[in-house]
Amino acid sequence: MPMLESGPITWIPQLKIAQCQETPSLLKRAGTDKLREVFLKYASLQKDGEQYMTSEDFVRKFLGLFTETAFNDESVRLLAGIADTSKDGLISFSEFQAFEGLLCAPDALYRTAFQLFDRQGNGSVSYADFADVVQKTELHSKIPFSLDGTFIKRYFGEKKQRLINYAEFTQLLHDFHEEHAMEAFRSKDPAGTGFISPLDFQDIIVKVKRHLLTPDVKDNLVAVTEGHRVSFPYFIAFTSLLNNMELIKQVYLHATKGSRTEMVTKDELLYAAQTMSQITPLEIDILFQLTGAVNQPGRIDYSDLSNIAPEHYTKHITHRLAEIKAVDSPNDRSALIQMLEATYRFTLASFAGATGATVVYPIDLVKTRMQNQRTGSMIGEIAYRNSWDCFKKVIRHEGILGLYRGLLPQLMGVAPEKAIKLTVNDFVRDNLTDKRGNIPVWAEVVAGACGGCAQVIFTNPLEIVKIRLQVAGEIAGGSKISALSVVRELGFLGLYKGARACLLRDVNFSAIYFPTYAHTKAALADKDGYNHPLSLLAAGAIAGVPAASLVTPADVIKTRLQVAARTGQTTYTGVWDATKKIMAEEGPRAFWKGTAARVCRSSPQFGVTLVTYELLQRLFYVDFGGNQPKGSQGTKPGLPLTGTLSGLQPKPDHIGGYHAAVPLLTGIESKFGLYLPRFGRGAATAAATAGTATGS
Repeated sequence: MPMLESGPITWIPQLKIAQCQETPSLLKRAGTDKLREVFLKYASLQKDGEQYMTSEDFVRKFLGLFTETAFNDESVRLLAGIADTSKDGLISFSEFQAFEGLLCAPDALYRTAFQLFDRQGNGSVSYADFADVVQKTELHSKIPFSLDGTFIKRYFGEKKQRLINYAEFTQLLHDFHEEHAMEAFRSKDPAGTGFISPLDFQDIIVKVKRHLLTPDVKDNLVAVTEGHRVSFPYFIAFTSLLNNMELIKQVYLHATKGSRTEMVTKDELLYAAQTMSQITPLEIDILFQLTGAVNQPGRIDYSDLSNIAPEHYTKHITHRLAEIKAVDSPNDRSALIQMLEATYRFTLASFAGATGATVVYPIDLVKTRMQNQRTGSMIGEIAYRNSWDCFKKVIRHEGILGLYRGLLPQLMGVAPEKAIKLTVNDFVRDNLTDKRGNIPVWAEVVAGACGGCAQVIFTNPLEIVKIRLQVAGEIAGGSKISALSVVRELGFLGLYKGARACLLRDVNFSAIYFPTYAHTKAALADKDGYNHPLSLLAAGAIAGVPAASLVTPADVIKTRLQVAARTGQTTYTGVWDATKKIMAEEGPRAFWKGTAARVCRSSPQFGVTLVTYELLQRLFYVDFGGNQPKGSQGTKPGLPLTGTLSGLQPKPDHIGGYHAAVPLLTGIESKFGLYLPRFGRGAATAAATAGTATGS
């Protein structure tokens, strides 16, 4: 067992505040009129012609906390006191608005905690204020903290009469939990041996550091000690590691140069830690002990750190319109659940594909006409000098609606095309992804190729109908044709004309596109691995450039095979025949006709499709126990704690700064461990015992 000494923790990880908008900026203040409207909706008391919120109005009705019948009214009054700066038990509109402004501050979490302890509302915290709140917390009831010890006297003075201002309070709050942990260690080691048993170690960590424990860490607290007694240096290093996991992540990213999947050894991580942080070798040893207890020992990647890192804040990025948990755990994934998951993805992908296709359809029409324009078989046949010329002539001769000729069959085809492509790609990726959530590049290529292959079976008939309708407008005075007439003319087998060229194009396109998209998306993610919608759009568009351009020759061949040749034009019998004749008659440049139009169409189309697909999964979230798209969590997963405020979501009336109210109050619990009793004296009991100051 390592015996190195480690000093108290002094590093504070930066807290991320919930955002009203999907931008890195701070919260935007709500308008006064709208805020007043919300205030009056919940204010139930009128006094001297003014409306006021009671403690229950603010905490239970407005914030949606402590909604149980047997709620702890003392905890409700404590939380309401954060906004009630006059400390008269009522919240006026001016106090309601002032607290909304405080929630928009960059240090809103610490300021909210400060107002919780500022019981007199005079802008400072006295010893009596601090002791009163601490004694009401669940932690103090389990492991009492000595409020007469040297730690308290260092902050409040020997006679405990010194007042603490806001800046000093932030340090007091940070140091308090570290001191509480050390005091708990001393209580388990009355003989002063410097050691405690593994079970005592577990008891202290679960009670004092409960807000920093993930399930994986909590379940392995005894296992990580390997049955040995725990020394004081080891205990301090362990708590330091829990506090510094966000820094450990940055050390890992520094060691891997930004990669989240590269495996690193203990020596590699230790070397990186020495160059950029105060992380000790003992803390690195404990980290690998923890990851070894959870997974296999030896090497770790970013997913190992995420499994043991205390995500003690909530990052509300996208509001979920629906949230369903289909299974309790991945072990419950039955064949039926997997079929439902595929159906869910298929449905969302259909809407996403239709959206992407509609946005870029005019570009697709121009691309098709440019590719069908032949330069060697008929004299005087060149109708368009370039893509822009084609675009202008379509509008001039066919009107704006001419740009959307053939859109209906395209949309009918896009639903199965994109749905099948995305669903099959996701299905194969899921099955080739390891338990850590990593997938090798070759597996990404295989998954993409499978998606491209599957789509051709269902979409080739619709593709040939779309192309025939798109080029129909080129014949002046020609008879109008419909999708049904094209189907009748071609017959069933004719609908699969050019299928081999379609396979050649789509399999290669998907094999290039999906791996490129996944890696580009990861590169554009923020440091927490989250992808803003704009980064998804950019990743989808960027990945479309090489995928669309490199398979243009196959697309040209497919188009020539599927378009009905006019009198005097060269006809083709198959892929190889078309390749030879195009090369002989028009040269190699003909294979790259329409490349610009194809890239301009495919790149934004897949960008729109993929961002729509992933946003739909955020808005209509269903947990099937399988893999979720990386970087697409609307809410950063928090700890499955059993605290008073854990798991609660903002309400529609939480506008402006109040959008962050519930996450920040949760942060008081999860960052500082200040859990207030949830149950206790109800309102009726409180009325009967008014004036008492007991807690539970």
